[in-house]
Amino acid sequence: MIFPEIKTNRIAIKLTPAAERMVKRGHPWVFDEGIAKQNQAGKSGDLAIIFDQKKNKFLACGLYDPDSPIRIKIIQSHTSATINSDFFREKIEKAYNIRKPLFNSQTNSYRLIYGENDGFPGLIADVYAGVLVIKLYAWIWLPYLNDILSHLIQISACETVVLRLSRKLENNDFGYSDGQVIFGTLEDEVVIFQEHGLRFSANVIRGHKTGYFLDHRHNRKRVGELAKGKTVLDVFAYAGGFSVHALASGASAVTSLDISAQALQIAEQNAALNPHTGIHTTLAADAFAALDDLAAERKTFDIVVIDPPSFAKRAKEIDKAKHSYRRLAILGAKLVRKGGILVLASCSSRVSADDFFDICETAIASIRHSSELIEKTFHDIDHPVSFPEGAYLKCGYWRL
Repeated sequence: MIFPEIKTNRIAIKLTPAAERMVKRGHPWVFDEGIAKQNQAGKSGDLAIIFDQKKNKFLACGLYDPDSPIRIKIIQSHTSATINSDFFREKIEKAYNIRKPLFNSQTNSYRLIYGENDGFPGLIADVYAGVLVIKLYAWIWLPYLNDILSHLIQISACETVVLRLSRKLENNDFGYSDGQVIFGTLEDEVVIFQEHGLRFSANVIRGHKTGYFLDHRHNRKRVGELAKGKTVLDVFAYAGGFSVHALASGASAVTSLDISAQALQIAEQNAALNPHTGIHTTLAADAFAALDDLAAERKTFDIVVIDPPSFAKRAKEIDKAKHSYRRLAILGAKLVRKGGILVLASCSSRVSADDFFDICETAIASIRHSSELIEKTFHDIDHPVSFPEGAYLKCGYWRL
């Protein structure tokens, strides 16, 4: 046993009509104001059993989280189930089976558990070669982690497990720390893994999130397919995912632009892991200012990829985010050679795909005589979407 035995209670819950309708539609969140009645106070990880208002029958059950405005995270709805080791194993096996096609693509890095979308709200599990990285965003899972961990190890065949904690969990009374190795041994905190046959590195102890961004895997491959003999500008390059695929596929020159010089060092290291003949240049600068400068210098590229971090983590930031996407689309379009391709992406879940594509189309049209949207992409198969807020990634390819 790695985690302590924690006794949990069962809480009987009834919801307001509005909250009940959301649960009936399959939404995995119950906010504190959505609870109409509960028979006792709850602690983190207690099992909240939700009953239908009219018929008093089972509606759903979830994990109680007194530390969050999302008071109940649903793990089972519509039909009752025994919440035990077998219950979690079935969920993990289902998630693993969805990802199986990736294993035929020279890929050994994937998201095994994607939070609510795989029935584990507040829990992420990423695999990098033989290392499993579990990231917790809530302590609600602590009473169940021994069972969950044993199944994750068995199903993924990983030999090492690293625990990552969200910032709000780092100061805790349980004795756990961010980056703690909780199973097996880790020879090097930098793990080398494969993505569509290319080698990348992830710092599973100190790296952002779980060490790398896995969600753009198919877009990185696609840019690589388009890049042979081309010049490429990779904006918000971070660890150089798009850059590495472009170089390995025969791009003549790639510029990786990011505000973090440290991230660009990782991009250079990742590029060096894979044979290539193209020139790789890094530019540490603010993206907006650097794109303005490049446009003023009349620099152009065959392919420009712009994949910024989320601009709208809160509702009040949505309008500002839309303005930023418009600016980036205009700046990017100025830097694409005639006949070249502009790739624009968003990971802001609060900005819908329809709004994002409309913003980009309008912005591009404002400065280019003609453009063609040749492709739209969304989530790869290891990031399935089961509820509206679970959808965040969208990416468009425009030929200008």
